[in-house]
Formats: sequence, structure tokens, C-alpha cells
Amino acid sequence: MILKKMFGRGWLIATLLVFTGTAICIRLGIWQLDRLELRRAFNAQVESMRAADMLDLNQDIPVDIASMEWRAVTVTGEYDFENQTALRNQYYSDQYGYHLITPLLFNETSVLVDRGWIPADGNASPADWRKYDEAGQVTLTGQIRLGSGKPAFGGVADALPETGQSLLVWNNLDVANISKQNPYPLLPVYIQPNVDETDVEPPIAYQPVVELTEGSHFGYALQWFTFATILFVGYPFYLKKQE
Repeated sequence: MILKKMFGRGWLIATLLVFTGTAICIRLGIWQLDRLELRRAFNAQVESMRAADMLDLNQDIPVDIASMEWRAVTVTGEYDFENQTALRNQYYSDQYGYHLITPLLFNETSVLVDRGWIPADGNASPADWRKYDEAGQVTLTGQIRLGSGKPAFGGVADALPETGQSLLVWNNLDVANISKQNPYPLLPVYIQPNVDETDVEPPIAYQPVVELTEGSHFGYALQWFTFATILFVGYPFYLKKQE
């Protein structure tokens, strides 16, 4: 009787809406569980890499280095300031600026280094960036990071100029595309140096704060599944009450 009423002419549209709403809630619950799994995988990656020994790139460059994001790393080499670029939309103490991205040459190979923040004022061109040059060999420690050509929500993707000229200021730290315009090969990762709290002279190194929590994804999933249950189970009771 209830099924007949549910699919009868008077209640058919409402029934379809309830079924659609139920399906949407279930899908949103599954989406939250998928995000939870991604978060757990991210946490496991960070914890395993932070537990690993520091990697010395002068001694060994693993073939699978791109799978070692967040691992501690050290390297000694010389910066190539002629081929450095900048990353726009970076802030330090609410002051707008850039991050200097400079190739470090070592052992006949090279890797990009996010040397840190510089103010926008007085740094409109690559010639202005040269006042931050560090001559000779440098030894730095930090973390292995992966670049990304995919912009954050609302961000702008980068495209190499069709004229063949180098793109000097980037929206995203896209290691793959920066490598295409570099005159020599680069490792598929970049290094984010450790922060020295006493260093307040640009370029100022930056490290992101990583929270190794599972977030609220499981709770949100339960909420969506609860909404789906209320719709799917409560609707027939509602119709029965109408009788």
C-alpha cells in the first residue's frame, strides 16, 4: 500500500526528490570517506619520511626520489642565479612578496631550492633579485618537496610563453615546467630549507605547518549517511501518517 502511494500520481515527484536526496547524501558520505583515506595516506607518507635518515644528495640520488616528499635532505653546491625564477603571491608577516626559486648545481646535476621570501617592493625584475646572491659553495638542509602545476582553488595555471622566452615569475612552483625552460636537467623535486628563527634578512626560508590529524571527514561522513537514512526510512513513515 505504501509503495503504491509512493509511486502514485500525487506523491511521485516527492518520492523522486527523496530518492535523489538520499543518493546525494550517500555520495557525499562516500566522498568524505575517500577524503579520509587520502588524509590517512598523506599522514603515513609524512610520518614515514620524517622517520627516515637524512638523505645526502652529494652521496646518493635515489631513482625514486619523487616518492620521498617530506624526507629530510642535505646538499652542498653552488647556486645558479642566472636561471632563478620567483613565485608570486607569497606573504611574510602580512607583507606581500615573492619566493626566490634558484637552481643549486652539484655533482653534475641540479635541484631547485625555494630560498624563501623577498619583499615585492624593489624586486620587480630578475636584476633586482641579484642583491640576494650567495657566492661560492653553500650547504643547506631542509625537506624534499614536490612541485605542482595545478593551482589552488581559484588560482591561475602557468603556461610557458609561445615565443620560447623564459617565464620569470610563476603562480605555482611547477618543477616540471620550470625544468623545460632550464638549460640543464633538474631533479623532479625541490628543496625547502629549514627555518632559522633568528634570520630576518630576505630571502627568509619558509616551512609549512603540517597537521597530522584525520580532520572531520569521518564525522561528516556519518552526518551524510544519517541524513540519507532519515530520508529513506522516514519518508514511508511520513506517508503512512498521511493516511
